[in-house]
Amino acid sequence: MGIFMSKDSTTEESTTEESGGAEMGLLSHLVELRDRLLRMLLVVGVLFLCLFPFADKIWTALALPLLKHGAGDMIAIDVASPFLIPFKVVLMLSVVLAAPYLLYQIWAFVAPGLYTHEKRLVSPLLISSTLLFYMGIAFAYFVVFPLVFAFFNNVAPDGVTVSTDISRYLDFILTIFLAFGIAFEVPIATILLVAVGAATPDGLAKKRPYFIVCAFVVGMFLTPPDIISQTLLALPMWLLFEVGIFFSRIFLKRKEEFSRAADARHQENDISPDVAKAKATVADDLVVTGDQVDQDDHDHDEHGYDDHDHEALEDEELAKELELLNKQQTAIDDEADSTRDEDKPGP
Repeated sequence: MGIFMSKDSTTEESTTEESGGAEMGLLSHLVELRDRLLRMLLVVGVLFLCLFPFADKIWTALALPLLKHGAGDMIAIDVASPFLIPFKVVLMLSVVLAAPYLLYQIWAFVAPGLYTHEKRLVSPLLISSTLLFYMGIAFAYFVVFPLVFAFFNNVAPDGVTVSTDISRYLDFILTIFLAFGIAFEVPIATILLVAVGAATPDGLAKKRPYFIVCAFVVGMFLTPPDIISQTLLALPMWLLFEVGIFFSRIFLKRKEEFSRAADARHQENDISPDVAKAKATVADDLVVTGDQVDQDDHDHDEHGYDDHDHEALEDEELAKELELLNKQQTAIDDEADSTRDEDKPGP
């Protein structure tokens, strides 16, 4: 009875320890997540405090593409807009500037659970995706905004004064920035599709006409209702799609080379148990044979034998020698039998 109770208590203690270890592991991950979130908020907060004194200059630079093309003074319809809009602009800028550090914190939290080849793939993708997002924002600011605002101001009817509300202007430019930032991630999406095996470069190249149509449809939804901004979004998406196909071919080629090299190293380093056992047996046989040969040579040297004094016998001579040996053995056996008969006591 005591034995069964001790076994049950041991089982309960081990179960409790396992549940406690799992709980501690979850708590440690939650603590790490909290610490990293606090670091991210701290960095964004520090950047916001550093940039907020320059909120007016930042807003002026953001509104420059509109004001530069003949638009009148901007207006603020809401009462709190003169304060809230520059506040939002500085906050958005702080998040954008802190994006590399934010992504690094996310990567540092996730990386311990990834394999080595996954880390090798994700690291360059994070860096390139951040740079492409910045390139999309820069393209929208320096290329798209001048063309779009010039078009809108030129098509305004006579007698109409263009006075844009600052809150609506902020919503407009944020939508354009987000649309072009996401559109410039097309090469990353293409490489990921090839990396996970969901598509091939040749298959994506065959679907090029469908992608061009989808690019214009996406441009229609993500940009204002004008053909200029829609085209300016669709064309870069198409070109970046071609860039993604080009780099996906290079990625696939390098992946195949790495796989072949890994297989070659695996074949060189790894030996199956059967092969290892066979090699060990052959080695042992060689050692034994070598020892036997050495012993025979040693015996020959001690008795003054020379291998060159012996010549190979022909088949007839070998048969005669065997017959002679058999007769000698028979005579020895007969003599031994007669000796035993004589030694037997009489009745």
